[in-house]
Amino acid sequence: MEKVIVVIGPGSIGQAIARRVSAGKHALLADLKQEHSDAAAQNLSTAGFNVSATTVDVSSRESVEALVKKAASLGEIAGLVHAAGVSPSQASVEMILKVDLYGTALLLEKFGKVIAPGGSGVVIASQSGHRLPCLPADQIKALATTPVEELLGLPMLQPEQIKDTLHAYQISKRGNSLRVMAEAVRWGKRGARVNTISPGIIMTPLAKDELNGPRGKGYRQMIDACPAGRAGTPDEVANVAALLMGPDGTFITGSDFLMDGGVTASYWFGELGPQ
Repeated sequence: MEKVIVVIGPGSIGQAIARRVSAGKHALLADLKQEHSDAAAQNLSTAGFNVSATTVDVSSRESVEALVKKAASLGEIAGLVHAAGVSPSQASVEMILKVDLYGTALLLEKFGKVIAPGGSGVVIASQSGHRLPCLPADQIKALATTPVEELLGLPMLQPEQIKDTLHAYQISKRGNSLRVMAEAVRWGKRGARVNTISPGIIMTPLAKDELNGPRGKGYRQMIDACPAGRAGTPDEVANVAALLMGPDGTFITGSDFLMDGGVTASYWFGELGPQ
């Protein structure tokens, strides 16, 4: 039976990961817009990959279920790459929580029921999740384990508790890594693994939106003041994903890999720290 790698959000990072992990397999690319999936599929197909394209709205249970069904019809689901999301400059608080937090939890739930033994998943979170102070134990457990359809009803996620879109994004991305840690237990019962990668500023269209948006000055400061002194590339994220999803990563699950050029280190202990 053919092995299938599902890539949700086949933008710069999603495509870079697909190139590392889907050779010899069938890559199913899914985006909110069919034209985006089609363009990514054309790129990978031209490079010799076996691909197909479809749509998915990660904030819709019906849409995610349809994606799972389509993937299963193609073969054995051996991998999940979740690289879709919205940024603080692109969406409202409500949309960020619905797409980045709820959508990720929904995908982990649904694909966790069908992932093949020996399979693996990678969720792209963000350095922003590392900017929050340590959450109380009850909030950590709630973000990690609350049933998906109850998640957005948590008191900590209500409008009076979320200050702005950046705060919503930070909570969502912290929630992604916590959710993956909890889901790793369930995935492990199927002989599968799942991890998060928390990139810093990676030069993608989303990052360029931020650089040209209201937080552009802060983004440029992060790039200039971090130990690496530069932004990252999609291929560098893909290198980590290839380790986590490949044979050299079989002892790694439920983990979060922060790769941000040292921005978080500088935030907590250097020049970028809260003033």
